[in-house]
Amino acid sequence: MSDDATTNQYVINPDAPAESLEAKQPWVDNGVDIVSPDRYYSSEFKSEEWNKLWPKVWLIAGVESDLPELNDYFVFDVGHESIIVSHTKEGIQAHYNVCSHRGNRLVREERGNNKQFTCPFHSWRFSNQGELKFITDRHTFREELVCDNPGLTPVNCVVHAGIIFINMSDNPPDIKEYLGLPEGYLEAYQVHKMKVVRHQRVEWDANWKTGIDAFYETYHLHAVHPETAGVMGDLNVQYDTFENGASRMIVPIGVPTVRARDQDAMNEGLDWMLSTVGIDPATFEGGAQEVRAAIQKAKRKNAAEQGVDYSQLTDGQLTDSWATGVFPNVQMGMHAEAVFLMRFLPHATDPEKFYYDTMTLMHPITDPSHQAPAWMGLPEDTDLSGKTRENMVEIQSDDNEALGIVLAQDSELIPVVQQGIRSRGFKGPIWGEQEQRLRHFHAELDRYLNDEK
Repeated sequence: MSDDATTNQYVINPDAPAESLEAKQPWVDNGVDIVSPDRYYSSEFKSEEWNKLWPKVWLIAGVESDLPELNDYFVFDVGHESIIVSHTKEGIQAHYNVCSHRGNRLVREERGNNKQFTCPFHSWRFSNQGELKFITDRHTFREELVCDNPGLTPVNCVVHAGIIFINMSDNPPDIKEYLGLPEGYLEAYQVHKMKVVRHQRVEWDANWKTGIDAFYETYHLHAVHPETAGVMGDLNVQYDTFENGASRMIVPIGVPTVRARDQDAMNEGLDWMLSTVGIDPATFEGGAQEVRAAIQKAKRKNAAEQGVDYSQLTDGQLTDSWATGVFPNVQMGMHAEAVFLMRFLPHATDPEKFYYDTMTLMHPITDPSHQAPAWMGLPEDTDLSGKTRENMVEIQSDDNEALGIVLAQDSELIPVVQQGIRSRGFKGPIWGEQEQRLRHFHAELDRYLNDEK
């Protein structure tokens, strides 16, 4: 491998102290192996994942702000498993969504408020802490069958940085150690103070890893999303990898790509970004290279007016997307005022389908003069106050209006990639250093499948 590939990697802020969360991380050599493409479509590989990966890892089930009141609950589905996450009198707890009597799904609603769950099959009743409270016609059961009051099976559940994680193994690792991110990394964004303002899910005709691969690099932006060239980096991106499969890319926003010939000319996209933070583009005296700093300054001012504290964030965090991968199936677009949480959820039976589940979380905005950041692409009628929590919306893969222009492009591309992966002419992915996050992710995946974890 050439020195350019390993040592001349882009750094967002060369002056960042080593202890800063923004600092460039040491390069990790994950080799140059080309993995077999059957991992993207094989039923056998899918079974291996279900047996050796999904039951062992910490999965993001939801966010703490979705359970504000005692007895609030939501249901999290992954593969063929369904899990109830509840705000109980003992804190947030999780249980398998299955009645201990005959295996019926106990709860079918996405979310609600209930301190007890009654099975719709035979009316057995359980508390939200999993205790069996009532058996219909109990006297007709032999006592040795029900003497221990078989309740719901618990699932490991922890809350970290405002995010709810579940783990289906018997002895899960410590959550902070598992995540592999620097101390305070997620906490800096104060996710616990954010509210879900939009929740969508779309089914795509591709393997969940095909989705991960597409979102873990910006190498494709110039070809698939050319409209982003004027307002965000693609080649000028800082890639970092961490322990246990975690990774990130710091994508500069508010600047044109370094691929652009003219680095100083303003454009419609930059004008729009200025306007969303209260700066009139017509009176802005700087060029394209001054926009990012101007947005950062305006965001600090706006946040102070809204009572939001950004003192713990660097200037770069006020504009740039810290697209952070949490192994195995999450990418979080971390922004000062909002987090775009993406989950790539496997289909229960088909290895060539997955669910792209996205939650947009924001610090509530109550002043109508302040707008949502331009990058979020939220509909104009979105309630940004945090007072309402709409249910998840199932959208169709061809609903371009609901997806927005960028995701619509991804929705068209990803199934085509999946089709190509199946070709006899494709021998496996050739990952460059702009795709180092993909190699890092797959290396960690293989550790689980090889029983190293």
